[in-house]
Amino acid sequence: MNKLMAGIIAGALSFSMTQVFAQDLNNLISAAKKEGAINSLGMPDNWANWKGTWSQLSQKYGLQHQDTDMSSAPEIAKFDAEKADATADIGDVGHAFGPIAVQKGVTQPYKPSTWDQIPAWAKDKDGNWALAYTGTIAFIINNKLVKDQPKSWADLLKGKYKITLGDVGTASQSNSGVLSAAFAMGGDEKNLKPALDFFGKLAKQGRLSLNDVSIANLEKGEIEVGVLWDFNALSYRDHIDRTRFSVVIPQDGSVVSGYTTIINKYAKHPNAAKLAREYIFSDEGQINLARGYARPIRASVKIPADVQAKLLPASQYRAAKPIRDFAAWEVSTKQLPRQWQEQVMVNVQ
Repeated sequence: MNKLMAGIIAGALSFSMTQVFAQDLNNLISAAKKEGAINSLGMPDNWANWKGTWSQLSQKYGLQHQDTDMSSAPEIAKFDAEKADATADIGDVGHAFGPIAVQKGVTQPYKPSTWDQIPAWAKDKDGNWALAYTGTIAFIINNKLVKDQPKSWADLLKGKYKITLGDVGTASQSNSGVLSAAFAMGGDEKNLKPALDFFGKLAKQGRLSLNDVSIANLEKGEIEVGVLWDFNALSYRDHIDRTRFSVVIPQDGSVVSGYTTIINKYAKHPNAAKLAREYIFSDEGQINLARGYARPIRASVKIPADVQAKLLPASQYRAAKPIRDFAAWEVSTKQLPRQWQEQVMVNVQ
C-alpha cells in the first residue's frame, strides 16, 4: 500500500470516527434533554465552582439541577441503599473512593470524548471514574483570632488556637488532611501512625475542634485554623473577606489528590449524568473548575490569566506530593474510621 493510499484510508477512518462520535454526542444531548433534570450528591455550588457547571448545563441543555451535599462514603452508601429508588444520578468523591464505588457495584461507565487526555493514573480503565480536578491540603487561618500564624504542621503543636479537621473517616478532604500530616512526619500511605499520634496530642491539649470546616462556620468565627483543600480555602476566603483569612500550604508536607464523578448505576437520569461528565471534561468545564480554584486534570487546557492570578504561588507547593501507593491508601482509608476513634477521639477534651 503506497503512502498516498494509506493517507486517504487513514483520513477516511478519522472522518468516520468523528462522524460517529458527533452522532453519539448528539444522541446523548437529545436523550439528556428529554430527561430534563440531574440530581447530584456532594457537588454544591461553592465547591470547585460547581455552580458554574450547573448553570452552564442548564443554559445549554435545559437541565434542572438539585444537589444534596454529603461526603464521599455516605454518597456511595446512598447509591447502594436506594438502588432502583435512586434519588441521585451522579456524585463527586475523593480519589480513594472511586475504586470503592466500583467494588460496591454502584457505578456505570462513561468515557468522555477527551478521555485520552486524562492521565492513566487518574482514571479507571473501564470509565467508571476519572479525576476531573486536583487540590492540595492547606490551612485556612482566621487572622483576627490567630496572631502567631502556623506555616507547618509542626507549628500547630506550638499554638494556643484550635484546629478544625472535619469528619475524618467519611470525608475525603478530612482523610487527606490526616495523610498530609503523615507525609510531614515521616509516614506514608501505609503508615498513618505519626499523624494519628499528632492529632491525639492536639486532642489531649483540648485543641482539636469537632466543627465542620464550612463556609458558614468560618463566617461565624467558629474556626481558628481549618485544614482543607486549597481550592476550598481560597474560595471561602474570597467569598467572605480576603483580608480576614490567610491560606497557607504546610511547608513541611502536604498531599495532592483529586476528585472523581461517579455515575449512579441506578440513575433515573443516566444520560443527563453522562452529559454532565462530558461537559466537566471539556475545555469549558475544566476552566469552570479552575474558576473555583481547583486544578484541572487536563494539562492541555489553557487557564485564563485572571484565574491564574487568584491562585497561590508555586513556591507554596514545594513540599506537596501526590499519592503514590493507591492500593495502600485504599486500605488505610478503610481502617481510618476505627483508628481515629480509638487513637484520637478518645483524647478529645
